[in-house]
Amino acid sequence: MSMLKMASTKLNFFYGGFQALSDISLEFERNRVTALIGPSGCGKSTFLRCLNRMNDLIPGTRVEGTILLDGEDIYASEMDVVTLRRRVGMVFQKPNPFPKTVFENVAYGLRVNAVRDETFIAERVEKSLRRAALWEEVKERLHQSALGLSGGQQQRLCIARALAVEPEVLLMDEPASALDPIATQKIEELIQELKKNYTIIIVTHNMQQAARVSDVTAFFYMGTLIEVNTTETLFTRPKYRQTEDYVTGRFG
Repeated sequence: MSMLKMASTKLNFFYGGFQALSDISLEFERNRVTALIGPSGCGKSTFLRCLNRMNDLIPGTRVEGTILLDGEDIYASEMDVVTLRRRVGMVFQKPNPFPKTVFENVAYGLRVNAVRDETFIAERVEKSLRRAALWEEVKERLHQSALGLSGGQQQRLCIARALAVEPEVLLMDEPASALDPIATQKIEELIQELKKNYTIIIVTHNMQQAARVSDVTAFFYMGTLIEVNTTETLFTRPKYRQTEDYVTGRFG
C-alpha cells in the first residue's frame, strides 16, 4: 500500500465568477498531520472543504481538477457523497454538538448509517470517546445533554462523533481557535495520538500550533499554494520570500 492517502491535482474552485483556488496540487500521506496555513481569505478553508465536498452545499460553486482518495476521484459521478463524508470526517472551528445527550451525539452517525445493534453502538461510543480522550470526563454523564459540557469538552465530543463512523481522513478547520490554552493543548495532544490511525489535515491560523502538531505544512496565499514542505523546513528554511514574511509575522 502506498503512503499516499489523498491528493489534489490542478484543483480550481469557483464561487460563481470568483476563482477562490488556482491549480492546487497537494499530496497527503497516511498517518501524517498536514497543516494548511496562510492569511485570512487565502483559500485554505475552501480547499479543506473541497476534500469532502462540503462546498457542494453552496449554490453556484464549481470545481475543476481532481481529488483522489485511495486512487478514486471523489468528484466522479459514481462517488456516493454520504459514503465519502463517512470516510473523510470533519471537525469545525466552533464546537457544534447536537442538542442531544453525550451518548446520542457520538452514536448519531451510526444511527444515520442504519446501525441497529445497541451493544455494538455502546461499544463504539465508548471506544470513540476514549480515542478522543474524553471518556473519563463524561462516562458518568453519558445521558445528560452535551450542551452542558465545557467548550473544550464539546470540541473533543465533536471529534469523538467524527471518529465513531471510523473515517480514514480527519479534516479539522481551526479546531482550537474558540478554546482556551488548556483545552487547546488537549486538542493538540489528541491530534498527535490520532495520527497513528488517521490521516489528518488541519487548517490553523496559529503558526505555533502548526509547528507543534504537523509533520508537513502547506502555505496558501490568495488562492494559490505557494510552498509545501516538512514543517521544520518550511518554518526554518522557507524557499520563498512570501512564506518567510508570513511565518516570521511580517504580515498576515
